[in-house]
Amino acid sequence: MVSNAASGLADNLTSAFLNQDDPETVRVGMPSYMLLMDSFVEGNPDDPAMLGVAANLYASYGAVFADDDTRASRLTRRARDYALRGICNDYAASCDWRELTYDEFVATLDGLTEAHTDAVYLYSFATLAYLRAHASDWNSLAELPQAEALLRRYFEISGGSARNSAHTYMGIILTLRPPSLGGKPEEARIHFEKAITMSGGKDLSAKIEFAKGYAKLLYERELHDRLVDEVLEASPYADQLTLMNVLAQEEALTLRAAADEYF
Repeated sequence: MVSNAASGLADNLTSAFLNQDDPETVRVGMPSYMLLMDSFVEGNPDDPAMLGVAANLYASYGAVFADDDTRASRLTRRARDYALRGICNDYAASCDWRELTYDEFVATLDGLTEAHTDAVYLYSFATLAYLRAHASDWNSLAELPQAEALLRRYFEISGGSARNSAHTYMGIILTLRPPSLGGKPEEARIHFEKAITMSGGKDLSAKIEFAKGYAKLLYERELHDRLVDEVLEASPYADQLTLMNVLAQEEALTLRAAADEYF
């Protein structure tokens, strides 16, 4: 009963954060609830729901609000640790993922089923947050093929229930490297466009990632400016998207201001 109550509270808190339209309130307030989730995990160390919510909060905060590289590294590492513990409890083959070679890692993915969909999504999100926080570390970027393979498996096991944000994550992963180093920008474009379509255009962060990851990478000024304009002209208010949309609009202003110098 305590675990169920804690899980319900955590889910409500997550929704409240995502529907907040003042990022500063979330930046200041979220750490208290991250510590609260730490306490829930201490009391329920093998509860996948607790571990999943903790991973989500730490990854989100580390990716968006961490004010320096060291802090972002620390927070996203904890997020990924929580996410790995969560999926390890349900899928033993995942417990050693971080120590496996690429081929060994891929060999474990066939056993993942629809029952693992949420855990795979959370681990993928936490891993992406971690890798972006370590973008200057070539050892971390060497994990991108594993992250890509895991997301591909997520799309296979989730069928028509895949989240639009997973397509944004795949687009990011495929554009973190230039084509000469294994990046796949044209495939990334397909995923970015799918994420936008699936959200009915309401997920403004997908458009920002499309502009940053694809349009800037390939120096497509017209596409870049169109996406930025669409973000700035849209209403940020949408269920579970408001916070990220407000942040997307703030980033759109930065992209617009820097466009002439970049292109």
